[in-house]
Amino acid sequence: MSVKIVRKRITEMTADAIVCPAESKPVKGDGIDMEICDAAGSDRLLWFRRENIGEVNEGEVFVTPAFDLPCKMVIHAVCPLFRDGTFNEERNLRNCYRKALETAFENKARSIVFPLLSTGNKRYPREESLRVAIDEINAFLSDNQMDVFISVFDEKLENRFKRLSAELDEYIEELYDVDSDETEISFKEKKGTPWISEDLFIDRASTRLVAENYGLNEKEEGNRPTKKSRRKIGLSGFLSEKRINPSSVRKPSFREECEPCEDIYDEIPDELKKRMMHLSDTFSQYLMFLIESKGMKNAEVYKRAIVDKKVFSKIKNNPEAHPKKNTAMRLCVGAKLNLDETKDLLARAGYALSPCDKTDIIFSFFIEKNIYDMILIDIVLEEEGLECIID
Repeated sequence: MSVKIVRKRITEMTADAIVCPAESKPVKGDGIDMEICDAAGSDRLLWFRRENIGEVNEGEVFVTPAFDLPCKMVIHAVCPLFRDGTFNEERNLRNCYRKALETAFENKARSIVFPLLSTGNKRYPREESLRVAIDEINAFLSDNQMDVFISVFDEKLENRFKRLSAELDEYIEELYDVDSDETEISFKEKKGTPWISEDLFIDRASTRLVAENYGLNEKEEGNRPTKKSRRKIGLSGFLSEKRINPSSVRKPSFREECEPCEDIYDEIPDELKKRMMHLSDTFSQYLMFLIESKGMKNAEVYKRAIVDKKVFSKIKNNPEAHPKKNTAMRLCVGAKLNLDETKDLLARAGYALSPCDKTDIIFSFFIEKNIYDMILIDIVLEEEGLECIID
């Protein structure tokens, strides 16, 4: 079974159980609580609670009939109000998620829908609530089977999603030409796009070096493969088509290539000097360097990344740590890296952002736009029918 993040009103979802944030006393609250109560029929639901349930302590759950909702039951969770994190807020929130799952299982539910508990009027940070939810849901699913959904719908998020969806479509169109008669995606000829081979990606700077070293003029049309044949030949095929034997062409001498430049190191920016000192860093070491150089705290990084504190600590304390790609990508978001930093950090764990992988393309879009919101990223992935990065 699985957990999915969905962009849909919780009252419109069909599942065996819906989780509703509730107040300690039998009254109708605000936000999602009000929405669910109104959809179920607030008069009957509140009457049932007053007659059969009464007051309930924070962190506890109880069950009522669904009444007019399209589900079998409503599991109410008395969620904590977030103050500053020192009033057992996380413990009580974990209890809400865990006990709701256990209650659903005891009542033979095969599917359940959660909102992000304690967010909104309860002021719990969204990323933190989702991190707690993912922890508890994964722990539950390790021993039990159930389809679990997390509804993250709200008006602000919906408006943002619609705006970004249009921008994402433009972003993908700029990157690729998609021929409706072919299933193959071909690269457009644009700045920064490789043009020699799908197996050997060479940027413009590298192309110029190849042209200069082998006596070619990049601007001459005859030196480029045609668009039709471009994906069928590699570098060697391209050179052979031009009837050029690379071994017979004079290459620059070692002295020409490596002639020293006086005082060049003094002209290198300080930031670049720092980066050069970390060329041999592992993933863990380079991540810690980037976090420190950006003046961030570890906690804000793993919370924004929605990565468990224990997982982050293992990466931090083990220089040879090799995280999963999804975890590494989330930490790039958590540390608010730009695209170059992201590619560099991922490479140190043996990963790359593929121009032919839709998940990687969407992830790159968010990084380029400086949108460091894991919930929004996963919503877009889910809408595209792709697996979420949060796991």
